[in-house]
Amino acid sequence: MSRTHILAVDAMGGDQAPEMVIAGLEIATRRFPQARFMIFGDLAKLEPLVTATKRLRGQATLHHAGDVISGDMKPTAALRLRDSSLRRAIDAVLAGDAAGVVSAGNTGALLALSKIVLKTIPGIDRPAMAAIAPSAKGDVVLLDLGANVVYDSRNLVEFAVMGEMFAKVVLGLPAPTVGLLNIGSEEGKGDEILRSAAATLRESPIAGQFHGFVEGHDIAGGTVDVVVTDGFTGNVALKTGEGALKLVGELLKSVFNSGPFAKMGYLLARGGLKRLKELLDPRRYNGAVFLGLNGVVVKSHGGADAEGFAHAVDVAMDMITNDFNQRIRDGLAAMDQALLAESVR
Repeated sequence: MSRTHILAVDAMGGDQAPEMVIAGLEIATRRFPQARFMIFGDLAKLEPLVTATKRLRGQATLHHAGDVISGDMKPTAALRLRDSSLRRAIDAVLAGDAAGVVSAGNTGALLALSKIVLKTIPGIDRPAMAAIAPSAKGDVVLLDLGANVVYDSRNLVEFAVMGEMFAKVVLGLPAPTVGLLNIGSEEGKGDEILRSAAATLRESPIAGQFHGFVEGHDIAGGTVDVVVTDGFTGNVALKTGEGALKLVGELLKSVFNSGPFAKMGYLLARGGLKRLKELLDPRRYNGAVFLGLNGVVVKSHGGADAEGFAHAVDVAMDMITNDFNQRIRDGLAAMDQALLAESVR
């Protein structure tokens, strides 16, 4: 079995683990029958769950881990637990036994352990957290979503390169457009970091795809395929968007339950509303990725169900089978070569 088809899984992370994790992996085997899963956690809990599956039991190996990193544990404390299911899964990637890891556990611990154990790809200063969100024109990639609150213009350029490649691999876009999130779309807007990053991207190999500055409303509007920002701003934008989607759902429910005529209207619009629910289903967008590390690292939402976790596995396998990290290395090399040529003109 090729390493490129092996995924390490933290089975003990998540609100409904390990049952949710095993059920999600069983779903994932339908799309990836060639995949193999190294599952880390409490064997006493995992063995009966995996034995009861139809397909997963033939595609998985179980590995005991005595410790569990709780959702509220500080990253510094998590780093000391060498036998946690999360640490053992990440160690499997470091050892070359697996090409990537998926966890629904503690986000801070996953980021800290991944950075320290796997380290970043040469040429990448800081990893970025990327995820997919819905827009009026299709899915859009957002990054960084919280991995970095301290950054410089070079970091934003690296995020743009990684985000552009992520959109190619996961969304299947041949030439995704890229925008820098700013307080206005005019060239003079924003601070020196943003303006410097924009100037670099205009001279880069993805210059033809660089849209320039975009504003908050452009995210939902689908103005560009990839929205690049710092971790603080990106996290606020993500949580605001999640809250807005939840509000829309609650308002629709309230409106259609407001009286008999409203309920009749619901019956007439039921087909369209079902399609809307499918489009905005958060499970479709589960699976944030820490880009820029020596290995694929995917974070599933802690409250995800089996379908949502399976989607996070889909994201990880797409990145692994498309050799995402090597494409990042190639993209950075092309970027540096172009900037060097520009500097000697």
